Amino acid sequence: MTRIILTYGLISGVVAIIGILASIMMSGGSHGSVVVGYLIMLVALSSILVAVKQYRDGVLGGVIKFRTAFLMGLGIAALASLAYVAVWEIYLALTHYRFMPEMVAETLAAKRAAGVSGAAYAKLATEMEAMAKAYENPLYRMPMTALEIFPVGLLVALVSAGLLRMPGFLPARSPPA
Repeated sequence: MTRIILTYGLISGVVAIIGILASIMMSGGSHGSVVVGYLIMLVALSSILVAVKQYRDGVLGGVIKFRTAFLMGLGIAALASLAYVAVWEIYLALTHYRFMPEMVAETLAAKRAAGVSGAAYAKLATEMEAMAKAYENPLYRMPMTALEIFPVGLLVALVSAGLLRMPGFLPARSPPA
């Protein structure tokens, strides 16, 4: 089980971070869409379903308990989150930590263009600057980065465990006679 968790956890993490970075790069300097980002994470973490099914069918003879399936999915989600955080930290270092200042500037410019001004704009600017300042601290930034992907993995682990505990859901194929 450990080998499957390591393999699929790393695959999920790498697919998620490559997808997110590609999304950022293809958005032409913009920091991409939140919806696209979470869809990329969902696709990457769908490997939880594949891994648990592989373990259920290949090792356990087609039957798995919810708890076993959930814990396996949770392990994959945790490892994917760690890989995601590690690669994001490398990306930030390689780009000289420009991500947050650029995102703050983009957000403020978009709000200004939308007509936000006066006290509302000043309040937003203060909040954004406080967030940017907090993001400079790795003890704040790393858990926040993990919290982007881990809840998606938790949800996929729950759904996968619930579905795969039923032996009739995606049953193992018999070899042709």
